[in-house]
Amino acid sequence: AFDARTAVLLAAGEGNRSRIYRTTDGGKSWVLCYTNPFPKGFFCALAFWDRNRGLAFSDPVEGRFVVIRTTDGGQTWEQVPPQNLPPAREGEYGFAASGTCLTVQGTAHAWFATGGSAARVFYSTDGGNTWQVTDTPIVSGEASTGIFSLAFRDTVHGVAVGGDYRHPERTGATVAITADGGRTWQAVEAPTVGYRSGVQYVSGASPGMLVAVGRAGCSYSVDDGRHWQNFGEVGFYTLSVDPRGGAVWAAGSGGRVGRLR
Repeated sequence: AFDARTAVLLAAGEGNRSRIYRTTDGGKSWVLCYTNPFPKGFFCALAFWDRNRGLAFSDPVEGRFVVIRTTDGGQTWEQVPPQNLPPAREGEYGFAASGTCLTVQGTAHAWFATGGSAARVFYSTDGGNTWQVTDTPIVSGEASTGIFSLAFRDTVHGVAVGGDYRHPERTGATVAITADGGRTWQAVEAPTVGYRSGVQYVSGASPGMLVAVGRAGCSYSVDDGRHWQNFGEVGFYTLSVDPRGGAVWAAGSGGRVGRLR
């Protein structure tokens, strides 16, 4: 949401079930702005630098991920030329579990994460026009493994979380960090952190404070993801942080919503 009245929403699904809607009356009515034209496409997430410029991305179509861009607040969208992205690997895709496997920072930096056969991060420094890709140490190789969420506090420092959603209790290779804008990633020893599907920096707290959520519990870090502590046994799938430095909101199964003060 850009304000109390204006928001853009992504409905995830295969083929034309992936759609983007926009409201300007606080959600009372919604306008359909984009319908996925690719029968095998599946949009996973969207993110905005400001109220005009944003991105969304889909699982691979004909061997490459699909990235679309808007410059008018989500009213219209255009596809980035497929050749501007590195090829996807066989069995590689994004996870739409939390809607946070795509993130942006600054005025032109963007990243999206993958899972399945590979746990990689695609990154752009020119507003999503061209992309590069790098491997990460996050667990991969099975359909249920990979990176599920990314967060950056600036254009340099970031964290990736994931794991195996079929075995959420498994730890090891569930967290990785970067200090060079996502070009390289280092594994973090987090022996208590199992599968996590969402991670966000906490605005207004210490610069490196993070909160991560997953089906089996929640974790936090105060040093850019180098060390973690678990809290609570209630699971959540996704989270959002008040950019003004307020509460952390999380959502889970059965319509459950939680607030961390």
